[in-house]
Amino acid sequence: MEKIRCQWGKALEKDFYRCYHDEEWGLPLHDDHKHYEFLVLECMSCGLSWELILRKREILRRCFAEFDAARVAAFTEADMERIIQTEGMIRSRRKVRAMISNAQAFLKVQQEFGSFDRYIWSFTNGKTFVYPSHAHTPATHNALSDLVAKDLKQRGFTFVGTVIIYSHLQAIGIINDHLPTCFRFAEVCQQADIEVQKE
Repeated sequence: MEKIRCQWGKALEKDFYRCYHDEEWGLPLHDDHKHYEFLVLECMSCGLSWELILRKREILRRCFAEFDAARVAAFTEADMERIIQTEGMIRSRRKVRAMISNAQAFLKVQQEFGSFDRYIWSFTNGKTFVYPSHAHTPATHNALSDLVAKDLKQRGFTFVGTVIIYSHLQAIGIINDHLPTCFRFAEVCQQADIEVQKE
């Protein structure tokens, strides 16, 4: 029997996109290494399609030291030039520079809170928010993403507008925006401490 999934149109006809939906998107994430990876992917997606980012994920992984924030934070101008010249890489000097400065900001958050995970989940007291209204009217940002984006910017992060951060909160499971009819909705709820929200 065919599983019912979120209505992402033709994107889910592609194996790599379907795997991302089925195995990663919306699952509560609590690993700092993966937190930095997902943050890089979201920030690099600014102005681009998510499909392009998923297709270039392994190139991004190679360019950004396997998404090791500590190594990226120490990157030099020479490293930035190497990244820009990498075949298949997104050649945005501003974005590459931002990923390096974001890695530095990421380390500062780890030092202050003990982990980035503890910091990012503190905005919901460790709970995964579910917004029933989103099943009918999908959101691109909300008060929570506004708050998180503002705080990240104050901490030195860039390319972290509220729309990008809303997508990030969805991806790491702080917001479960799988449709209630999607098979992943119940699976995510089973692995999360759910709190229903009104908007």
